[in-house]
Amino acid sequence: MTQTSNASYLTQEAYERLQAELRELSGPGRVEIAKRIEAAREEGDLKENGGYHAAKEEQGKMEARIRQLKQILDTATVGEAPPDDGVVEPGMVVTVEMFGDEETFLLGSREIADGSDSIDVYSEQSPLGAGINGHKVGETVTYEAPNGKSIEVTIISAKPYSA
Repeated sequence: MTQTSNASYLTQEAYERLQAELRELSGPGRVEIAKRIEAAREEGDLKENGGYHAAKEEQGKMEARIRQLKQILDTATVGEAPPDDGVVEPGMVVTVEMFGDEETFLLGSREIADGSDSIDVYSEQSPLGAGINGHKVGETVTYEAPNGKSIEVTIISAKPYSA
């Protein structure tokens, strides 16, 4: 059985931003949530203590984000922004024509975007991402969708992403 890589491309800036988030959540974030849980616990009956349950729920979400960040950082391919040469690769904002409509998205990890950007993101491992990765502006590419249908897309533009 062939093992596929789940590594995602990250810019150096995105990698450092995620490392900082992980440090914050793993250190001060854990200390703060533990204090809030303890303070709520001291209020008495835990069954009816909304503050305690909210803090425990927040702790669970924070721990899930810590695990997610560790996985992303452990498997990331870090590099500079790709060159502006019209070749589709991770870290590019790509516009394609598909079914007569244009669609623009970032190819790579949604973690490349700094959160203030609402651009759609497609992984380079997705069917569309894998189908266009390495192709040039102007090329028409056919890829297989998850439902088994062949879909034809024309690459209209590919520019390096900048936050």
